[in-house]
Amino acid sequence: MTHVMAKGANIALPVAAVRAVLRWSATPGAPDVDASALLLGPGGKVRSDADFVFYNQPRHPSGVVRHLPKQQTADGSEITDTVEAELGKLPTDVDRVVLAGSSEGGTFRAVSGLRLLLFDAAAGDGVPALAEFAMADGDEVTALVAGELYRRAGAWKFRAVGQGYASGLIGLATDFGITVEDEGDARAGAAAAGPPAGDPRAALPDPRPAGRPEPGTFTLAPAVPQPAVPQALPAAQAGGAQAPTGVPANTPPPPPKPPTVPPNLPPAPTAPPAGRPGYGYPPPAPRPGYGYPQQQPPAPAPGYGYPPQQQQPGYGYPPPNTAPQAQQAAQAQAQEPVPQQPAPPAEEFALPPQGPQFQPR
Repeated sequence: MTHVMAKGANIALPVAAVRAVLRWSATPGAPDVDASALLLGPGGKVRSDADFVFYNQPRHPSGVVRHLPKQQTADGSEITDTVEAELGKLPTDVDRVVLAGSSEGGTFRAVSGLRLLLFDAAAGDGVPALAEFAMADGDEVTALVAGELYRRAGAWKFRAVGQGYASGLIGLATDFGITVEDEGDARAGAAAAGPPAGDPRAALPDPRPAGRPEPGTFTLAPAVPQPAVPQALPAAQAGGAQAPTGVPANTPPPPPKPPTVPPNLPPAPTAPPAGRPGYGYPPPAPRPGYGYPQQQPPAPAPGYGYPPQQQQPGYGYPPPNTAPQAQQAAQAQAQEPVPQQPAPPAEEFALPPQGPQFQPR
């Protein structure tokens, strides 16, 4: 029975060899996927670059981990890429086998139906898988750790991981201790020469697909040119500007340049225009009428029946001193006798004439 596993789950493997298969839908225009395996020691790193088994290095030197050719299902709807590992024959200093995948031509989000199937390598075709781990929620990454085979108390187990790497296959390999060199000419030449004489691998056909780089080599992206950084000034010129090259030290500095005035600005006026006093200039004197002397403004006429009013003093000046005149007028009024008015004579009171009804009889 197949164990459908979730991310982080693990199961025991009661088999001596397993076949890990990456399977995905054959969608037109989708990225191509490649399976790989890394053999890790107790420190979580590979022991050497030979512990990385992938399409350019399809066989481990011990022969117990192999990368098989890519295949397509009979109906053409799915593609598979497989890695086999003989768990019972792995060296004792190998604690884990990381089952990874990488995409070429896009990210895993564009790969539909991606899942990892784990089979018993000793069983034939048509046997149900031991475990199935679906990675339907693919991220914007180009490499991932699908799962891992790990040793625990002398037995082997499988764990579903599903961890993505945005840095691609090279970033994943570097994280596990693979050395990536900038120049791989020497390694590419050695790989092109093939195995040494007498090696049993010399009789095997070259499993490298067309267009792949040489085994064991990694191509890094070209370095991005950086802008030139200006050098620091000498200690003697740290407090001032750097002298230009080729000019003697005793040469006097050039005179300062006058400020440049844009050609579209008019020159500054030296006097205000005629008819309008400029700001900061005194107003021009008024001109008399043509052919006539200048007339003086007429004096204000007093109101009808009232004495003329005195002119009010200007604002900010003291009023004229009128106190002595007021005091003299008050004293003269106090000295004049007040005439006594005679009392009016008393009037005689008489009743009006009465009618005959009121006459005595």
